[in-house]
Amino acid sequence: MSEVKATSKKAPVSPRKIRIAALLAVMGPGVIAGLSDDDPAGITTYSVLGAKYGYQMLWVLVASTIALIVFQDLGARIGVVTRQGMIGLVRQKYGARAGTLSASALIIANVGTMTAEFAGIAAAGQLFGWSRYISVPLAALLVSFLVLRGSFSRVEKVFFIVSGVFLAYIIAGFLAHPDWGQAFKGVVTPTMPFTHDAIYIATATLGTTLAPWGLAFIQSYAVDKRLTRDDLKLLRVDVWTGSLLTGIIGFFVIVTCAATLNKQGITINDASDAAAALKPLAGTLAKDLFAFGLIGAALLAASILPLSTAYSVSDLTGRPAALDDSPSEAPLFYATFGAITALSAALILIPGAPLITILVVSQVINAVLLLPLLLYMYGIAKDNRLMGEFVATKNMKIVYATIISIVAFAIGCMLWFTVIK
Repeated sequence: MSEVKATSKKAPVSPRKIRIAALLAVMGPGVIAGLSDDDPAGITTYSVLGAKYGYQMLWVLVASTIALIVFQDLGARIGVVTRQGMIGLVRQKYGARAGTLSASALIIANVGTMTAEFAGIAAAGQLFGWSRYISVPLAALLVSFLVLRGSFSRVEKVFFIVSGVFLAYIIAGFLAHPDWGQAFKGVVTPTMPFTHDAIYIATATLGTTLAPWGLAFIQSYAVDKRLTRDDLKLLRVDVWTGSLLTGIIGFFVIVTCAATLNKQGITINDASDAAAALKPLAGTLAKDLFAFGLIGAALLAASILPLSTAYSVSDLTGRPAALDDSPSEAPLFYATFGAITALSAALILIPGAPLITILVVSQVINAVLLLPLLLYMYGIAKDNRLMGEFVATKNMKIVYATIISIVAFAIGCMLWFTVIK
């Protein structure tokens, strides 16, 4: 009898399995926020950088990824410690005017950037022979159905599944047969031509990697996931993983275009141009993978951007909401999501709409918004009242200040060249 009892006992769960299960439970904010930065605007920026400058400016992506790690880690930590979203905290610490201006700028920029996501879907769909009047409304309905009808856990699982499309860029990179020696040199050797276009694309790379809406999203998403201070160590692993994956995807987009388009002296205007140009140089599979990745990236970002906006509007009005809330419990949250999605999709479908102007203006607003947002985050990070024992250390204050100074210089250069061009 004792023998039967002994064999019926369950084997103890190993500490390793417990750690893996704990990490999987925490993962989400960092990976999803990080990969959503590789949206059509980001893929386009990386494609143009690789096509025009080859491997030379890969170091800019490395620097941008480091900045992304530092500030997404800060944003996630602020969210967990304060249990508030970014705009709500800005309103609390800096006043209603600062909160309203920040939220207004974020909404305007997000509409323009959301339009870019649908533009990416339309352009990539046309490479497969799909009309934008079919692909764009279908994408808008898809992301709306996902968020409006799903629970938090279900939505997060779909986000993870969609994130898998980024593997397409890694495969396309290997199919392009890049010069890995030159790529390594571009990563570790900071050189660039001191020209208008080079400075502009370098600043655009920094801005599209360290996107304001991504920083606002990761903080609110960490709150929505109900993470606690005990989760912070594992959350840091999640943030580092997501940010590094963002840089890795960008790296493969750049080397793909460097090995093919730059080598042949082909210039492009956007990521769909890059996908089309890859066909005769790296084969139909590389072209299809590049276009498929662009559609997946746009769908992920088109789901995240309205969420970022909805979180911010809800925080600003003092009515924070979560994905587990029903539309009747959080009408403003869901109405904001629907309005941003519908307006952006409609802009793409207007015949003769000035899409390039919309995209350029939205990126300029994003750049202008990024600097005060980083300064607000820095101010919150060193506020003992808000952060308590998690207040920024002296060394981290120096790191934050250094990155903010570099961002300020880069944005100043971009705005200067935008005005004088």
